[in-house]
Amino acid sequence: MESIWFHVDMDAFYASVEQLDNPEYRNKPLIVGGVSNRGVVSACSYEARAYKVHSAMPIFMAKKLCPNGIYVPTRMSRYLEMSKKIFTILHSFSPTVQPLSIDEAFLDMSGTSRLFGIPREAGAKLKLKVYEETGLIISVGIGSNKLIAKLASDYDKPNGLCRVSKNKEIAFIDTISLGKIPGIGKVLLTDLNRHYITTTIQLREYSLEQLNKTFSETTSNFLYHVARAKDPGLYQQEAKSHSISNETTFPEDTTDSNLLKYYLLELSQKVVLRALDEKVHSSTVAIKIRYADFSYASSQITLSESLLSIDQVYQTALSLLLKKWDKKTSIRLIGVALQDVKKGEVSDQGELFDDENQKRRKVEKAILALQEKGSLLTKASTLEYRVEE
Repeated sequence: MESIWFHVDMDAFYASVEQLDNPEYRNKPLIVGGVSNRGVVSACSYEARAYKVHSAMPIFMAKKLCPNGIYVPTRMSRYLEMSKKIFTILHSFSPTVQPLSIDEAFLDMSGTSRLFGIPREAGAKLKLKVYEETGLIISVGIGSNKLIAKLASDYDKPNGLCRVSKNKEIAFIDTISLGKIPGIGKVLLTDLNRHYITTTIQLREYSLEQLNKTFSETTSNFLYHVARAKDPGLYQQEAKSHSISNETTFPEDTTDSNLLKYYLLELSQKVVLRALDEKVHSSTVAIKIRYADFSYASSQITLSESLLSIDQVYQTALSLLLKKWDKKTSIRLIGVALQDVKKGEVSDQGELFDDENQKRRKVEKAILALQEKGSLLTKASTLEYRVEE
């Protein structure tokens, strides 16, 4: 049976949801992430990208590039609501859906041709169903492995549908610049260029043994597979566990502690709001770090009582990050998780929890309830929490 993978990307997701809910924002440069100059761009519309605005950019810099843009705070609960609808559709197309984030997923479509037709037909049907049921557009990339599917969806955006046949995958990857390939960041790209490797064609001339003389074993294996359009294992599905997690990959490897703190707060907000939405709780916080050289680090801690607020999760995750991170090493990805979650909500009553965290949890539950009703509120972090300098 032929292996067929779809990569689904919800185009400019946060911005698209805002434009869906606020028609006056359509066809205008829209930046999601807040109005404070100390914030960071979470997402932006394609109209804003024309001004070279991009995610993870400081808001003050975005305002310099796009002074007439529309700047709005994030509404994470609304994005989660729309994401759930789309993921329900994805599950109706494939029993194997691997979420990468709130707006991105892989689908194993192997053996589904009798149900949905050939891969390109299936991709068109999926795009149409998502649009008809949500009003949002998605891009779909199709290949025999996850790497090719991911590159294919990136190749044809927005509202794209790109199918790369098995016998054309090497020719396809040869059209992609090295810096556009997932996993090849600035540091690795500089190393490759220093060895006069600027294309996958040149990279393919090196054997695994030759690469091992220059790069680490992990990096060599990654590069060897990429050059041959094979899956390098970047997107391996983790073993199922009862947890709620979220992670983000930076456009560029970073050692900027303020940027890391900002995104740690964003990720903490996402997992806590999901926990509230799913009516679960946890006393264990975990972080994941992927460094520029693709090595991983992780750490977790189990507290004596369940965590009540975004601030508790953030402060715990920050403590783990600061203990685990070698500040001289650039980070390309961070993740936050609540492990071993349990059904049921934590009681707001009792002497076990301090008044401040009880108040914060009540505020966050109110935010979740109001956002689900469609009220436009600023994100929780700008109401109560801030990233310390």
